[in-house]
Amino acid sequence: MVKEKPNSIRIYDEEGFRRRAACICVRSDAETEVLLVTSSRRPEKWIVPGGGVEPEEEPSVTATREVLEEAGVIGKLGRSLGVFENLEHKDRTEVYVMTVTEELDEWEDSKTIGRKRQWFTIEEALEQLALHKPVQRNYLQQLRRSKLT
Repeated sequence: MVKEKPNSIRIYDEEGFRRRAACICVRSDAETEVLLVTSSRRPEKWIVPGGGVEPEEEPSVTATREVLEEAGVIGKLGRSLGVFENLEHKDRTEVYVMTVTEELDEWEDSKTIGRKRQWFTIEEALEQLALHKPVQRNYLQQLRRSKLT
């Protein structure tokens, strides 16, 4: 199912959930710090970079594209942490781990909306996400669980 929005097209699954993809960006030396970006709607709050899947696009491609647009980083896409459901917004987000290999000085959202990025320890990131995007805390909790298995 496809639904158009002013500057993009939203894709929905067979159950009516909006399809999204996101990345937990980590440094190449360890998965002890993650990269968050400021929210476009609430610039004082931090979120995990991600966005809607476009027509004919695989979620892994969406995740890589969104990280470049929102965080200005390039990296090696790794494992999927799974698909996370947000019943409040009726969306399902496939979340990947990306090992960052390059941080751009300027990127699309930094120039157009003044978006910022910052590295946080996992604990700090969990605290930040609790303030604005508590559902995204599940992504980091799954990252920690997956490292133990």
